[in-house]
Amino acid sequence: MYLCIVEKAVKTVDIRSLSLAQLKDALVNMGEQGFRAKQIYEWLWQKSCTDFDEMSNLSKSLRETLKQHFTINAVRVKESQISADKTIKSSFFLYDNNVIEGVLIPAEDRMTACVSSQVGCSLTCKFCATGYMDRKRNLNADEIYDQVVLIAKQAEEKYNHPLTNIVYMGMGEPLLNYSNMIKSVERITAPDGLNMAAKRITVSTAGIAKMIKKLGDDQVRFNLALSLHAANDKKRNEIMPINEQNSLAALADALKYFYAKTKSPITFEYIVFHHFNDELEDAKELARFCKHVPCKVNIIEYNPIALADFVNAEADKIEEFADYLRSQGIITNVRRSRGKDIDAACGQLAIKEKDKEADPA
Repeated sequence: MYLCIVEKAVKTVDIRSLSLAQLKDALVNMGEQGFRAKQIYEWLWQKSCTDFDEMSNLSKSLRETLKQHFTINAVRVKESQISADKTIKSSFFLYDNNVIEGVLIPAEDRMTACVSSQVGCSLTCKFCATGYMDRKRNLNADEIYDQVVLIAKQAEEKYNHPLTNIVYMGMGEPLLNYSNMIKSVERITAPDGLNMAAKRITVSTAGIAKMIKKLGDDQVRFNLALSLHAANDKKRNEIMPINEQNSLAALADALKYFYAKTKSPITFEYIVFHHFNDELEDAKELARFCKHVPCKVNIIEYNPIALADFVNAEADKIEEFADYLRSQGIITNVRRSRGKDIDAACGQLAIKEKDKEADPA
């Protein structure tokens, strides 16, 4: 008979899932000095360190202890593509080999990171490539934060310009990952984090009324954008099934509540689809909806995807549409497509590999 002795493995914890107070308690329970928590937190969130061995003001023994008890589930760049217009789309490996995408959008007056909040999406919007993927899981707050760090690094290295803006408009619905989205914003804006201004951040939602009200209750300081794309329920139901449970009336009520709590104007995103929502009557419906709250409208150029039959409206129709809104006193911008030659444009983000790839590192 053989006696098999198995050493019980120490279960590691994602260290960035802990608050500063939780990290301090964990260190004390391990016999370490509590004040080290602040030093470690600075390495993790201010310096964006993803390797315990690089935490040079900690003793070697403490670094070894950290490696035994904790892990840093760092996001890594899998592949990047640069568009003719200098937009950069990147796919990112997560710790479990899932893959997401994010985009750096350079412009004359800003450098914007477009980040994802979920692996896939559950909302099945008919014009969006991500909507044809299954939602595999929510992203952790540190995975959202890492996208910002990696895209900011691209901005510095490729264009010698700091990141100025962040939009939560990548893969997934941010308000269905509420707690992680909020925590990621806190780390990005915190003085002991990336220290970015909240007003430089925009969170875009397909429209979940109760969560918009929660944003108001939490008195968030970032900007809110609503992907509207139709201002009557029949058409919006057709392209955005989420509207069946979140009607335009319910969304209007939620937006009024949000504005009353935050005094922050809303941005409405509107894709003008050819022969679907591009007529004067559609513009009139949108103008009426805009009267509910102080707002502006971003008209977005659509980029067709293979899975859907929608195409962009003709240029003169888009200009007529925008001109009508302006005639009604509504601030209206027409956003031209960026990165469409690398599938980085609005609605195009989707991981095309059917099989999960092994991490090559």
